Amino acid sequence: MNPFTYSYPVKVYFGEMAAKNLAAELTNAGPNVMLAYGGGSIKKNGVYDELIGILKDAGKTVTEFTGIMSNPTYAKAQEGAVLAREKNIDFILAVGGGSVIDCCKIVSAQAKLDKDIWELEYTDHKQPTEFIPMGAVVTAFGTGAEMNNGAVITNEEKMLKSALWGAFYSFAILDPAYTMTMPMKQVISGAFDSLSHSMETYMGSPREVNLSDEINEATQRNIIRNIRATLKDPQDIQARSELIWAAAMAENGILKIGKATDFQCHMLEHQLGAYTDCNHGQGLAVLHPVLYKHMMPEANHQFARLAAEVWGINPVGKTEADLAEAFVDALIAFIREIGLPTTFAEMNISADTDFKAIADSTVLTGGCAKKFTRKELLEVLLECR
Repeated sequence: MNPFTYSYPVKVYFGEMAAKNLAAELTNAGPNVMLAYGGGSIKKNGVYDELIGILKDAGKTVTEFTGIMSNPTYAKAQEGAVLAREKNIDFILAVGGGSVIDCCKIVSAQAKLDKDIWELEYTDHKQPTEFIPMGAVVTAFGTGAEMNNGAVITNEEKMLKSALWGAFYSFAILDPAYTMTMPMKQVISGAFDSLSHSMETYMGSPREVNLSDEINEATQRNIIRNIRATLKDPQDIQARSELIWAAAMAENGILKIGKATDFQCHMLEHQLGAYTDCNHGQGLAVLHPVLYKHMMPEANHQFARLAAEVWGINPVGKTEADLAEAFVDALIAFIREIGLPTTFAEMNISADTDFKAIADSTVLTGGCAKKFTRKELLEVLLECR
C-alpha cells in the first residue's frame, strides 16, 4: 500500500429513527438555519414535516433553499450562497441525495468567500478554508456525497461538469426508511453509482492485492447482492440499509486508503452529463463496459481478480485474459439484469451529440491502468451510441 494519513470528520447516525439525534446536534448550531432540498418529494413522504418540527422545537429560524436540481448548476450554488449571506445563515441542513448535498458544500464555502470559488480553485489553485457548518439528512443514496467534501457541479457557461471542493458535513443522518419512497429507477441508478465508485477505486494503484482492495471486494459483493434483493422485494428495509451504508463506504475514504484511484469513467460521464444533462448512474452503466474493454490488456490483472473475488467466476483452466473478459461479460449481464441501459440510444441521447467536444474536455486521470488519449475516449463514446 502507498503511505497515507487517514482522518475523518463526519459523524454518522445510522439506522431507523436516526433523525432523533438531530435535536442534540442543533444545540451546537446558531439560530438561523437554511433547510435545503430539491423538488419537494420530502413534503410528500413526511420527512419535511418531521424535520421542520425538530427545527422549530429547537427554536431555529428556518430559511428554505429549494429547487436544487439533479446535476446541480453553478448558478444554483451561487443563488444559495447569496441567500445564505442575506439571511445570516449559521447552519445548513441539506436534505436529499447527492445533488442537494453537493450543492450545499459549495453554498457553505461561497457564502464565506469574497472571491468566486470556481476562479479560486481553477485559476488560483487554492481551496476555501472557512465554511458555514452543515449537516446532511440522506433521503436518496448512491453517491455517498455526505461522506466527503467534493462536489460535482455543472458550470453551464463553461460547459463543464467538474469537481469543486467545499465543506465537510459535521454529521450525516442515514435512515434507510427515508429512502423507501425513492422511485425504483433512482434506487438502482444510485446503487450502481456506488458500485462504480468501488470499481473506480479498486482499479487504481497499487494494482497488487492489498487490504483496501479486499475490503472493496466485499463492498462490491454486498452492493450486487442487495441490488438483487431490493429488486426482488422493494420493501426489504434490510437491503436498503446495506445499500445506504455501502454507498457511504464507497466514499468515506476507507476503500481509498493507500490508493491512487482511477475514476476515468466518472470523468467521462461528467462531461457527458454537461452536454446532455443525463442520469449519472445510467451514464456510468453504459460507459463502464465499453471503457473497460478498451482498458484491456493493461487492466487484465485487476479484472481477473474481480472476476474471481466479486463475481464468483471459477478461475480453474482460465488465463488472466479469459478471466478479464469474463468479468466484463458478467458486468454487462448484471447491468441488463437490473434494467439499466447499455447504449446511449436507450437513454435518449442523440447520435449527433458533440461527442468530440465531450472527449476533448474530459479530465484524463493519472490512476487509470491505461493512459487514455482523447481520441480513444471519443472511440469509447461513439461505441456507446
